[in-house]
Amino acid sequence: MRRVGIVGAAVTPFKARWYEKTYYELAQMATAAALEDAGLGVDDVDGVVYGIYNDIFQRAAIPEHPLQAVIGLENKFGVRVSNGGATGAYAMSVAHAYLAAERFKTLLVLGVEKATDCFDFQSMSATPEVIKTIGWSGDSFFEQKLGWTASDSYAEVVLAYMDEHPGDLKPEITAQVAAQLSQQARDNEFAQRRFDQVTPEEVLNSRIVVYPFKELEICVYSEGAAAVIMAEEQTAKAIARNTGKPVIWVTGVGEANEPSFAGKNHKIMHRILSHHLAAKRAYEMAGIKNPLKEIDVIELHDAFVHQLEISMAEMGFVPLGRADSVIEEGLMMPGGPILVNPSGGLLYSGHAVGASNIMSAWSARRELIRRGLRRALVHGTGSTVAQYGVVLILEQR
Repeated sequence: MRRVGIVGAAVTPFKARWYEKTYYELAQMATAAALEDAGLGVDDVDGVVYGIYNDIFQRAAIPEHPLQAVIGLENKFGVRVSNGGATGAYAMSVAHAYLAAERFKTLLVLGVEKATDCFDFQSMSATPEVIKTIGWSGDSFFEQKLGWTASDSYAEVVLAYMDEHPGDLKPEITAQVAAQLSQQARDNEFAQRRFDQVTPEEVLNSRIVVYPFKELEICVYSEGAAAVIMAEEQTAKAIARNTGKPVIWVTGVGEANEPSFAGKNHKIMHRILSHHLAAKRAYEMAGIKNPLKEIDVIELHDAFVHQLEISMAEMGFVPLGRADSVIEEGLMMPGGPILVNPSGGLLYSGHAVGASNIMSAWSARRELIRRGLRRALVHGTGSTVAQYGVVLILEQR
């Protein structure tokens, strides 16, 4: 199996609404910028893996088909991945597999989403239609009929965790995590909420959306695109010699999809085993024994702050039941041993679903290069009750 590395990356600004751009144009913007970063022309790329979560957001049943020629890859390989919130991470996993197997030398991974093209003409707002569209992701026999939403789905897991570990996920700690992420977003020029800094007190006093989630502890839906250029070993090294930028190698990949229903031999509601198993498999592939000591940067899919803390525990950075250690022991505070979501995370950078994990990879690569660090972890989660989990280990050698 060939080694695979990232040789170029780019994101568009993440916005609540891109009035002046279609998703075609956002895809073009991210593709052009990623190719420029890699010093390549579009003819140098063998194909594309699209990360597009939701057909209805784009108002098309197969929204990737117009993009093939729009981005200049007509008559080349193209495949779409759609795995809920984990779409971008799974898209990079798929590209890694094709390149490692030597099917191709260079692939573009392109995530794009245009959520608020959904519009509700009764309320004259996008919000009800966006929530309803995401609601179609729920099980059609039970959850949809109960009025399922993404927030109450993840709240089921968080509340079960709080029952199992009373005293963890304290409100004052989750508020500090959210405030810390808002500060970090200032360094991300593409973040949707770059200048929206909040204090822990403001987080604590924000309204409850779905218990225990407060308004300032939840990601925002976004429009935007992100892209990475991935290449097999020899091609990656040649590109790096040309650009003078280091190859960021993908040294570990792990995935797991849990059952989506609770019960015997089904979902253990107080765990997010998909994240635990995905991290374990990625660590084994990368040769990581102690993630707390061996990983420098984490870009974690933080749809909700409470889920961020549980995921840190499931991935071995803190013990289960002591997830508040991320703040209480200073692990993710300034000067702490781990840089967690330097982009501001999905809470403050924004959540353009199919593009989000690719934005996370862009941020992790940027931090490794500019800070001279060795390893980063990129994480994606998706579907109901955090069913899907994907972890990629990025490494600078």
